[in-house]
Amino acid sequence: MSTIRNSSFYVRLPILLAVTLAGGIFLGAKVGGNSNNGNVAKSYQKYREILSLIDRDYVDTVNIEKLVDYSIEKMLEKLDPHTAYIPASDIQMARAQLESDFDGIGVEFNIFRDTVSVIAPLVGGPSESAGIRAGDKIVEANGVKLTGKSLDNNLVFTSLRGPRGSKVKIGIVRKGVKEVVYFNITRDKIPQFSIESSHMVDNSTGYIKVSRFAANTYDEFKKALGNLKKQGMQQLVLDLRGNPGGYMDRATNMVDELLAGNKLIVYTDGKESRYDQKVNASQPGIFEKGPIIVLLDEGSASASEIVAGALQDNDRALVVGRRSFGKGLVQAPIPLEDGSELRLTISRYYTPSGRSIQKEYTHDGTDDYDRDIEKRYEHGEFFNADSIKFNTSKTYKTAKGRTVYGGGGIMPDVFVSLDTNYNTKYLAELYNSNIVREYALNYATDHRKELDKMSFADFRKKVTITDAMLQDVIKMANQANITYNDKDFQRSKAFLSNQLKALIARTVWRRSEKDGLNNEYYQITLEQDPVFQKALQSFPKAAALEQGKLASSK
Repeated sequence: MSTIRNSSFYVRLPILLAVTLAGGIFLGAKVGGNSNNGNVAKSYQKYREILSLIDRDYVDTVNIEKLVDYSIEKMLEKLDPHTAYIPASDIQMARAQLESDFDGIGVEFNIFRDTVSVIAPLVGGPSESAGIRAGDKIVEANGVKLTGKSLDNNLVFTSLRGPRGSKVKIGIVRKGVKEVVYFNITRDKIPQFSIESSHMVDNSTGYIKVSRFAANTYDEFKKALGNLKKQGMQQLVLDLRGNPGGYMDRATNMVDELLAGNKLIVYTDGKESRYDQKVNASQPGIFEKGPIIVLLDEGSASASEIVAGALQDNDRALVVGRRSFGKGLVQAPIPLEDGSELRLTISRYYTPSGRSIQKEYTHDGTDDYDRDIEKRYEHGEFFNADSIKFNTSKTYKTAKGRTVYGGGGIMPDVFVSLDTNYNTKYLAELYNSNIVREYALNYATDHRKELDKMSFADFRKKVTITDAMLQDVIKMANQANITYNDKDFQRSKAFLSNQLKALIARTVWRRSEKDGLNNEYYQITLEQDPVFQKALQSFPKAAALEQGKLASSK
């Protein structure tokens, strides 16, 4: 469903890369039934007896509830990396990623230097109506201080979200205003989107960026695909990089829009037959003809891999990028009586060729599984396709006879190495301290009048990031005690300029309540995106694949 287990690592990239492992889900799956194992009752009695003894006789006072939660978490480590227990206190945050909407005040925010900074109020939302502006800093909510080292996303969510119709009094620090300004905001329904961008790259090429597989993802995708088709799309780039997965049926429905006939999309196999399922294409799709390229990387997991695997195995799409995460297990969410939730692995899924892409794991609770992506980086896999070790014992054939491999993710048809030419310690420090985004936000705020009069086409063509602007970034970094390094700066300059321009555009032409798209941001960043640029160059190969003329895509 939403995030089940997180592993993050720092690999000299400008942003800390977080790989969230999210599971595919059977909606409404019922887990239970009678167990024939008498050991369950016997073990339960032993556990209950020990807890009673601890509660009654242990020398110190013990929080039994926390002790139970801990014991459950440690027990589940002996199963697989994706079976997980979510305490009742964490359920709201855990489910938030895959909600289609939520009740709140309607702001996009980031935490800069222990302060909540408003990136933008959502168009049509309660914050915009109340007068909240981009660049405002939220320092208080109903008397709760939202500053300092204890500030985190969870505190912000619990303070600003709440039932629609309820009120929250927030304190705002605004540039040019000496005193804290207070606003009484009535919470309302706030839409949440999973299609980040949907736009035409040129007269024939469409681009769709999907960030997760949430409740509304399929509806958003179908709408985006239809709009691009009306604009003359003849070929599609489907960007699933960094997409951690989510609802399984949203993924299969998405594939059904791209796959003709009744071809197999995915099948599952569990210990009990009720968890066995085959999903085939079953309806006329919007874009069943025309070359498709799917972008993947090591952050693409679960439902993303179902989509990529189905399209690759049916020879419907060319996969470009790097090896995906490698999650081939399916979880069912089981609500427990106290409001907590067990997310239990009930089956494995297999791509149409019969391959499982689940990477290897042990049952000892070690962190080797979580460190797999970091190890890939250390072994050079991100930079050289020859570093990828194919498991030759898990060889499969696509519908038209191409060789694909199981175990350890979806292998790309066209490998693109990780671009680290711009990566420097100085750039990483700028990102980690939020200097880049903060500067872009401040610039957009300070130049609001002139930017509001400008079309995006004019902005993209005429506005450049000048040396004077970059010097202002350096000054902000100096004030944050980040030591300037000219060699690093010169190496990162082009990338930094592109990011600043994109972030300024994102702030000015921000998400709307109607579609939630960040087209302007992506149109600028894709200009310097090596994976995307390689995809554009690979469309002749994708067309040959669709026509059955590509014997091998390696």
